[in-house]
Amino acid sequence: MKPFTNFESRMVALPINNIDTDQIIPARFLKTVSKAGLDQQLFYDWRQDPKFVLNRPESQGCQVLLAGDNFGCGSSREHAPWALTQWGFRAVISTSFADIFKQNALKNSLLPIVVPAEVHAELFAADPQATIRIDLPNQTLTTPSGRQVEFPVDAFSKHCLVEGVDELGYIYQHEAQIAAYEAKRVGSINALVR
Repeated sequence: MKPFTNFESRMVALPINNIDTDQIIPARFLKTVSKAGLDQQLFYDWRQDPKFVLNRPESQGCQVLLAGDNFGCGSSREHAPWALTQWGFRAVISTSFADIFKQNALKNSLLPIVVPAEVHAELFAADPQATIRIDLPNQTLTTPSGRQVEFPVDAFSKHCLVEGVDELGYIYQHEAQIAAYEAKRVGSINALVR
C-alpha cells in the first residue's frame, strides 16, 4: 500500500441514501481475487445509464465520492472498496457508513469520512468544480468555503494509512521487538527445563 498523503480534489456527488455493497459492485463480479479491472464494474448497473454521474466527463479525476447517508450497507465484500479505489477514489464522505464497509475501506486505503448533517448538506450545495482538502494526520476536511471540519478515525487505522501498511505490514514494523521477545521467552523456557 502507498502511504496516504494529504490531497485536494473535486467531488463526485451521489446523493442517494442506503447505497449497499451490491450496488457498489454487483455480486456477479465477485469471482476474482484480483483488484485489476474492478473499476469497470463499479456501480455497474447504474453506469448503464449514460447520464449516471460517473459517466460524465467532469467526474473523471475526482478522488472523493460524496455519498448519501448509510453508505456501504448490505453484505460484507472487500471488492467494494477495491472497486472504489481502482476507479481512483481515495475518500468517501457520508453522514454514516456500515461498520463492515468502513473497516474494509480502512484496510484498503480508502478513507471513510463521517461528517455532520449540516456539513454534508453544505458539500452537496457546493459548486461542482470546487475542491476540498483532506488532511488525514490532522483529521480535517476543508470545505470549498474554507470551513475546517474534524472527522473521526481510529488511531490504528490512521497509523496504517499514513505509513502505507496493512495489518501484516504493521506487524513487520515491529519485527525486531517481536524477535527480542521470542528470544527472551525461549531463553526463559530453556532455563526452566534444565
